[in-house]
Amino acid sequence: MAASIDSLDLAALLCSRVCHDLISPVAALVNGLEVMEDDKDAETQKLAIDLIKKSVGQASARLQFCRIAFGAAGSAGAQIDLTDAQKVARNFLEDDKTKLAWNLPPALLPKNRVKLLLNMLVIGAQTIPRGGNLTVDAVGQGETMGFRITAAGANARVGPAVASLLAGAPAEGVDAHAIQPFYTGLLAKACGLTVTAASEGEAVVVSAR
Repeated sequence: MAASIDSLDLAALLCSRVCHDLISPVAALVNGLEVMEDDKDAETQKLAIDLIKKSVGQASARLQFCRIAFGAAGSAGAQIDLTDAQKVARNFLEDDKTKLAWNLPPALLPKNRVKLLLNMLVIGAQTIPRGGNLTVDAVGQGETMGFRITAAGANARVGPAVASLLAGAPAEGVDAHAIQPFYTGLLAKACGLTVTAASEGEAVVVSAR
């Protein structure tokens, strides 16, 4: 049976999720500033500045990603350029361990479909905590395009509650930790699609069609 959630609770839980994503780089930024104030050693100052630059970059990347993935991203009926989606996804997800292969054509898609794609990428990334490769492919074309994300990495696995959350029928209540896959399922439903996440060989495939 599909679960329902009050709109105010949904908004609050999504806000909690965004705050969770921002806590780490903001805390590191504060630490860097404190080090600069407390230790005037030239080498320490340089290390602190490097930490601040890195933290600011991470916070900016996460904010830009969350703005599209969780935010309004324009007025009702707005479209989003997949080129912009690719840019924020790379800045948010790619690092020394994780790489993104983007095989989608340049296109303008309805905002909920792009939000769905970005949230699917978050789920895919979470299945390879040690890093690996995320590959994004189109399912179909045009404004009815669906997506297939393949996450390949060491010990890739889907969390035990993800499937039921995507289906909108969680075994337990939806909290701030579970809201992101639950929200992904809501986005898929709004787009007339069904989203799933399952192991295929040594990889995990998150698909919406």
